[in-house]
Amino acid sequence: MKVKIGDICTLKSGTSLKEDILNESNGVPYIKVSDMNLVGNEKYIVRANSYADESISEKMLFPEGTVLFPKRGGAIGTNKKRIASKAVCADLNTMGIIPSDKIRPLYLYYYFQNIDFGTLYNGSSVPQINNTDIAPMEINLIPLEEQDDIVTLLEKTDDIVRKRKEELSALDDLIKARFVELFGDAIHNDKGWETDTVEKLCKEIYGGGTPSKSHPEYYEDGNIPWVSSKDMKTDVLTDSQIKINQLGVDNSTARMVPVNSVIMVIRSGILKHTLPVAINAVPITVNQDLKVFIPNERVLTRFLAVQFKMHEKDILSGVRAVTADNIEFNSLKKRELIVPPIELQQEYVTFLERIDKSKFDS
Repeated sequence: MKVKIGDICTLKSGTSLKEDILNESNGVPYIKVSDMNLVGNEKYIVRANSYADESISEKMLFPEGTVLFPKRGGAIGTNKKRIASKAVCADLNTMGIIPSDKIRPLYLYYYFQNIDFGTLYNGSSVPQINNTDIAPMEINLIPLEEQDDIVTLLEKTDDIVRKRKEELSALDDLIKARFVELFGDAIHNDKGWETDTVEKLCKEIYGGGTPSKSHPEYYEDGNIPWVSSKDMKTDVLTDSQIKINQLGVDNSTARMVPVNSVIMVIRSGILKHTLPVAINAVPITVNQDLKVFIPNERVLTRFLAVQFKMHEKDILSGVRAVTADNIEFNSLKKRELIVPPIELQQEYVTFLERIDKSKFDS
């Protein structure tokens, strides 16, 4: 039986608390969007950076089992959903869905894992989700015993996915360690390699959008993948990913990105946490949140992409918020990168290809 979320759940937004009732260790966890990124809070909220006095009003509390998520700003696009492991309070940028006794918290949580909140918010200059966006959603309400069976199956699947992510994370650490072994510190260039700016290491750099059909390199035949920041989930964009994400669009007039280019997200709320960089294995087009880098003969594509990731923390430190979070692009073009001999770059890229095979085979 299909029922509306608003009929079986209570929707509630967070509140602002005065600093004089907050501390760093004791009381009721005061959840901000940034707390969802803390180690240990990947699924259940178990800790926070701030805690409120336990005397705060019960009206401010979200009970154990509440599904929490960002409701304002670019963080909506990160699609974070967390479960309160105990009673918590939350700030104004956070919203909670409190399940009734008709629905299990985990069943509700997994339902929302399939909802892309990035498609929900209103058209204001600052993205925001309101009760009216959530309450009309329909969920299949089945007996609690059946909910428990489904949750058990999904929990087992979750465990498999978690272990797989741990394996991939270990391989990513190995990629960085091998880079440092061969080339040293990418930012401080402690091995004294030749350096040059991003713009001088690329034949061309351009952004996405829907440019004029008159340009000879714009692609007009349709059915070309249209990639946005939401689709930048892997370091190589492939046919299989395109099919999964259903990126094809008809009659695209955007400029075609040639295979083996470096794609970077330069405008998105996710830039608070990570710098998405990928290489396209198939022709694509990109939207206005992405930039395309086509390297020249002095740098290999994979080597350029990895260098961007090695500079990730430094690049993100300069992100500025306008209506969305933006990388200052002129500064990025002037950023100095190391330029080791092409033979050594190739040795490293060959190593990356072996890692790719390990990821695929495992």
